Amino acid sequence: MTKFEALGLKQSLLNAISDLGFESPSEVQEKAIPILLESETDLVALAQTGTGKTAAFGFPLIQKIDSESRTTQGLILSPTRELCLQITNELTLYSKYEKGVNVVAIYGGASITDQARQIKRGAQIVVATPGRMKDMIGRGLVDISKIDYCVLDEADEMLNMGFMEDIKDILSNTPKEKSTWLFSATMPREVAVIAKKFMHSPQEITVGTKNSGATTVQHEYYVVGGRDRYPALKRLADTNPDIFSVIFCRTKRDTQKVAEKLIEDGYNAGALHGDLSQNQRDLVMNSFRKKQIQMLVATDVAARGIDVDDITHVINYQLPDEIETYTHRSGRTGRAGKSGISMVIVTRSELRKIKAIENKIQQDFISKKIPTGMEICEIQLYHLANKIKDTKVNEEVDNYLPAINDVLQGIDREELIKKIVSVEFTRFFNYYNKTKDLNTSDSGDRAERGRSRDGDSRIPADGNVRYFINVGEKDGYDWMSLKDFLRDTVNLGKDDIFKVDVKDSFSFFNTDAAATEAILKTFTEFKVDGRFVNVEVSKNPGGGGGGGRGRRDRSRSGGGRDSRDNDRNKGRRRDRSASKGSPSSSSGKRRTKRKSDFF
Repeated sequence: MTKFEALGLKQSLLNAISDLGFESPSEVQEKAIPILLESETDLVALAQTGTGKTAAFGFPLIQKIDSESRTTQGLILSPTRELCLQITNELTLYSKYEKGVNVVAIYGGASITDQARQIKRGAQIVVATPGRMKDMIGRGLVDISKIDYCVLDEADEMLNMGFMEDIKDILSNTPKEKSTWLFSATMPREVAVIAKKFMHSPQEITVGTKNSGATTVQHEYYVVGGRDRYPALKRLADTNPDIFSVIFCRTKRDTQKVAEKLIEDGYNAGALHGDLSQNQRDLVMNSFRKKQIQMLVATDVAARGIDVDDITHVINYQLPDEIETYTHRSGRTGRAGKSGISMVIVTRSELRKIKAIENKIQQDFISKKIPTGMEICEIQLYHLANKIKDTKVNEEVDNYLPAINDVLQGIDREELIKKIVSVEFTRFFNYYNKTKDLNTSDSGDRAERGRSRDGDSRIPADGNVRYFINVGEKDGYDWMSLKDFLRDTVNLGKDDIFKVDVKDSFSFFNTDAAATEAILKTFTEFKVDGRFVNVEVSKNPGGGGGGGRGRRDRSRSGGGRDSRDNDRNKGRRRDRSASKGSPSSSSGKRRTKRKSDFF
């Protein structure tokens, strides 16, 4: 018996849940579904993005409508076309065993005539963006005067996007006796106004702490000079070789500019902003979901409705003006029970904003250093070694081995390994060797001390030891579980392990120097499930660039320019504030998408 069966859902919905592979309800589902099924009530539900809110209102709505009537009984308003389509698709899956249930999506950028035709055929549930819904009401193409249920999904997002008046106009066309269910990540004043004006004694449920950030997200900040934002961004990407991220900028102009630079420098990047046509936007989002784009640069408005569960990093290239917006940004990662990293690139003058965000989301930020060039080289070297180890042998290469062996004759095993690894390592070494330190000392105690998300005490930077460990994501670890594993294995205190950075098949962590002997002793001949787990003191003790996982595949980004680079690309090895060069640039392979595909 699954926990879903205890919530009061009928068997046909439980069958759909089983087909979808859902095992246990999320917290918001466990709290909301019984309330919505048992009574006709208004509800305000506060929960972070990615906590399963669609199912929390979707299952009760499907169970309560009359499938034999063609009248529109349920209206769901959502902020963006993408979210509108996503909700429609999910409700269609939920109702697969419900005969006669029809869910129709109404949104801008598509034929209003076709959408009106679908409504006329009979749609018990309509999912709509506010702008298109208001337009259709004005033209008399949809009738919502008899609905029983109205759902406001991502209410704070809709109001942030300026839909307040549209929502008021739409709700004024609905009956007073309906049930209104409001779902929101935060509760700003505008949402409270909607709740007070259009809802009657609503019940309220809160998942986590009101307005707080998700506990699965680690928050980090990096202090740089204003001209060093872009070089810092590149270093954070290079420190996480498998990065799959959303990068937030404040303006459309900055979004396009940063994306263009990343594409030019060989990263699999794309832009998402309001100046794109709907067709361009669809192209970008489809490429992002397929991970052909691994660094999506977006404005806040354009990114609303992005629902991809395995985003590893959110990078705040610039901080937003509103703290609530930061909550939505960071909520793009750490979804569906996975962990994630939210990074903020700030100048010294912006440090006060970090404290304000900490107070609002009730979580601490970790102060981290932008990684040095040699730290990046070390990470990329380990990444390459593991990539070679995990590469599946193509048996067709056997036909060429005799000739290759002739070419490589006289080179012993150790020398051959050095040469193979140097192909990639030298590219990064040449680019980052003798580059400047991008870090700017932040003010006061924060410059000297780092703390973890779960309350680590501030630990002086002097005397910290950085370690390498040969386990990572492939072994089932994220920054939370690896920290717990190390703490329990070595019998250290809660605050003794910090700056845990998990990569694909290896990781880094820091401790105070006093714990070094115990750690190295513990991990001498240490095995987990028959495999040796090795811990060594890192050659580069800086510990910058923290972050858990990532998703940029070097094979897609080109693998690097070598001595055959053409003259146009010579001299791209200097890391300067307006640098056009990058160790990720490559003439050896085509990028996944050309710049013209996105702009």
